[in-house]
Amino acid sequence: MAEEQQAPEKQFSIQKIYTKDLSFETPSSPKIFTEKWEPTVDLNLSSQILPLEQSLYEVALTITITVKSIESTAYLVEVSQAGIFTLSGFSEEEMGPMLGSFCPNILFPYAREAVSDLVNKGGFPQLLLAPVNFDALYAQQLQYAKQQVPSSDAIN
Repeated sequence: MAEEQQAPEKQFSIQKIYTKDLSFETPSSPKIFTEKWEPTVDLNLSSQILPLEQSLYEVALTITITVKSIESTAYLVEVSQAGIFTLSGFSEEEMGPMLGSFCPNILFPYAREAVSDLVNKGGFPQLLLAPVNFDALYAQQLQYAKQQVPSSDAIN
């Protein structure tokens, strides 16, 4: 009997979670603290993936928030929360969602806490970020990438 070749066992582990970058600015202080508080929030999320060595990846989730009250910028906060992850035995199709959705989902609570702490220490009302559906964002990113790739008919 021929031995069946088994697929490598899937392994995932977190090696390290750390804050890679942190920034908080209050360009309109102290004046902003004496004005009526009518905040508008602009939130941007991004992630970067850096292969380190075989089966080892750094994933960094960056959250940038700009809060304005009336016409003045109240504060800007940027947190880059990173992690080093070991992933082995995953197919090429599985690696994308693991690095593009699963890992950022692990990092988000840490980044969310850092944002909340910075805003609070900056003297502003608490800012709690709502949960993020990284699966949907990853799917949306894939769809956008497909639309950006010109078809072979368009080349000719």
